Amino acid sequence: MILGRDTELAELTTFLAADGGGALVVRGDAGVGKSVLLDAAATGNGRRVLRAVGTEAESGLAYAGLHQILYPLLPHASSLDPATRTTFDTIFGRGSAEPPSVLALGVAVLDLLALAAGTRPLLLVVDDAHWLDPHSVELGTFIARRLGGHPVRLLAAVRSEFASGWDAAGLPSLPVPPLAAPAAKRLLETVAPGLGEAARAEVLREADGNPLALVELPRAANRGGGAMPFARRLFGARIDALSPSSRSALLRAALDSGSRYRLDGVADAVTSGLITGDLRFRHPLVRSALLGTVTPNERRAAHRDLSRLYELDAERYATHLAAATVDPDEEVAEALEHAANSASERGGAASAVAMLTRAAELSPSASERTRRIEEAAFVAAQAALLDQAGELHTAAGAQSPGAVLTAAYTALYRDGDVRMAHRRVAVALAGDADAGTRERLLGLLLAISLFAGDAERWHVTEGVFEGAGDLSRLYRDVFGDIARTGQGAAERVREAFGQVGEGQPWDVMRLGVAAYYTDCLGEHRALVRRVADREEHGGAVSNAMTLLQLVMLDQMSSGEWDDAVATGRRGLEMTIEHGYALFEHQFYGFSGLISAWRGDLEAARRAADRLDRWARPRGVGYLTDLAEAIGAAAALTAGDYEEAYAYASGLTSPGTFTPYSQLSVRTLLDLVEAAVHTGRVPQALAHAEAAAAQDLPAISGRLAFLTAAVLAMASGTDFDAALSHPDAVRFPFERARVLLAQGMWLRRQRDRVAARTVLAEAAAAFERLGTGPWASRARAELRAAGSGVVAGGAAALTAQEHQIARLAAGGLSNREIGAKLFLSPRTVGAHLYRVFPKLGVSSRASLRDALADN
Repeated sequence: MILGRDTELAELTTFLAADGGGALVVRGDAGVGKSVLLDAAATGNGRRVLRAVGTEAESGLAYAGLHQILYPLLPHASSLDPATRTTFDTIFGRGSAEPPSVLALGVAVLDLLALAAGTRPLLLVVDDAHWLDPHSVELGTFIARRLGGHPVRLLAAVRSEFASGWDAAGLPSLPVPPLAAPAAKRLLETVAPGLGEAARAEVLREADGNPLALVELPRAANRGGGAMPFARRLFGARIDALSPSSRSALLRAALDSGSRYRLDGVADAVTSGLITGDLRFRHPLVRSALLGTVTPNERRAAHRDLSRLYELDAERYATHLAAATVDPDEEVAEALEHAANSASERGGAASAVAMLTRAAELSPSASERTRRIEEAAFVAAQAALLDQAGELHTAAGAQSPGAVLTAAYTALYRDGDVRMAHRRVAVALAGDADAGTRERLLGLLLAISLFAGDAERWHVTEGVFEGAGDLSRLYRDVFGDIARTGQGAAERVREAFGQVGEGQPWDVMRLGVAAYYTDCLGEHRALVRRVADREEHGGAVSNAMTLLQLVMLDQMSSGEWDDAVATGRRGLEMTIEHGYALFEHQFYGFSGLISAWRGDLEAARRAADRLDRWARPRGVGYLTDLAEAIGAAAALTAGDYEEAYAYASGLTSPGTFTPYSQLSVRTLLDLVEAAVHTGRVPQALAHAEAAAAQDLPAISGRLAFLTAAVLAMASGTDFDAALSHPDAVRFPFERARVLLAQGMWLRRQRDRVAARTVLAEAAAAFERLGTGPWASRARAELRAAGSGVVAGGAAALTAQEHQIARLAAGGLSNREIGAKLFLSPRTVGAHLYRVFPKLGVSSRASLRDALADN
């Protein structure tokens, strides 16, 4: 009988009786009765019930919880398409295909659940869901939010005191509080009717409404156990009374989380109430109590038996085998290292750290022990566990190149200290480091140099490249002075992606950065997004931050600006959570750039100011350049071309490209556009010709398109050659800007029909991107090209007259208006001469009121 839970039972009944699918999180303290409520919900509801239990022992094994839920359904997978079946084989370690993204795996799980529920609705019951591994939690919450169209319901019980991914999933919740005093008294009277008054009062006080305590504590009280803590009173005596064989079987089941080990011959455990009739632990606390009573030798023997069940599962096999091993054993250490590689490739970098650390402990030789500690520290750094990485080196007493690597990671990513990080890594590279560590040090030195954007540091970096591998040389050519060394690099990036494949996340991340700077990131979009999703929770989180930046930048380039903003928020939350100040400010910068192009100038200026104040004192030149680029973008959007020219020419002088500055190349269009609008045509032409002379088109298709475009803008010829470039359509914002420039040029040439066609296309493109000021500018040019008139006063102003009147009302001189509209001051004056009588005014001072009235 369940007492005092009428409200909770009614809510569960309503939940299960509702049409369609859905999810509910049952939340409460340990022993409060969550498991009893789940059992009640799972009984007699007409659904097929699938159960899983999270355990702390398997919380580090990727997809362990998902395996429990899906294992009974795998026979149904034979009816799915081959790609979906391959997805399941991959995550369960039975295939070699690329690990799926959260989206792909989530869709595959939903397909399998829908297929299994085709003849009978499903109920998924997950107890102790807070102990599920992060991957299973992420998948569980993903499918929970999408069950509405399927006859599948999900109940997940979590402890209130544990934080987990279920907390932020936005799922409906059923809180389970302690029993009210009357219900607590009735329950105690039911389970212990003969309990004395003093003992009854003590039990009620100590249980404090906890049903499990009310059921179990009377036994201890009747034995005169005294006021012992609740956790030590529950099941110890009954576990001690078990036969050795039952106790041994229960121990193996507890360590295995019920995934594969099957209980047998445990009648006394059923009789004593430790497990149920269907051979499940009566409550998760039984498992905890059992594990607290066994000796180390008993635990090791159980793990050794379990390892034999998982010989084809590298991660579980190695984990159990290591737990069964005391003395150094190279064979076990190798198994752990192999399992760690498997885990990191599947997005389980955090669990890989634990495996490598244990592998180091079991290594017989000092050299292998040090190597594995350094490998564990490296993976920990990639997993955003910088403190743990530092502790690994400290505990080992290591002052090695690997320790320098970890310290430099911390200095760079948390503090933006490019000076100290660069100095320490350069010194380490001058010393004795093995080939693998040397490549990692080179990779980090290149990243530091990229962020510093400083020629002096780059010269030091280039001086230590003797004997570097092909990938390191590729990164040097792309991350460094790309205007002079990036020609042909895009093809090298493509070849490297073909060799690395899915690879380790840090390899995908670095190649993704190289792909962005050579403008071929869109070709590898699916892989980058998949690995970013995979590594975000429990994986190589440091790499996931950069991968999310790449996703955001790719979305910006391809015109998916709303998605880019959402990705930026997601990445920003992650960087703040882990204290990665460098990446945090990068996300602020990229978001500020979108704000600038869309016309939210206040947000853009705040972002630029924030970047500059943080980065300039630290010497992070990449971010100070990004702040300047935001300033140029905001000024261009506002139509303040003088300010835009000041910002853009600050990044690089017209006719040159600042060495080792990525932004000096990426703002090619900004500088030429600002120069043309301010009448600096010679400077614009010099910069366009410098782009061609520097052979920027050989770096990327985007730069080939933009080089042709700026030559057309500066010379006023051959826009069609630029716009017909095959890569132009891949960059819709830049293409729309070039269309606008072409339309303005055509209008000045009095080819109004062609101008209207081009300007209409530009306006539509800007509208799709959501950049209002640019769309307004294109529409104004369209009106000036004769697409309509604007009413005013006693007569009608033409579109161009209206535009000139607005600018004059804003206080601009005839010369300034002419510079903006590519008209001579005399022509502007002539237009105003006709405007004044139409509006019934005689001076510029009256224009504002006249326009407002009309």
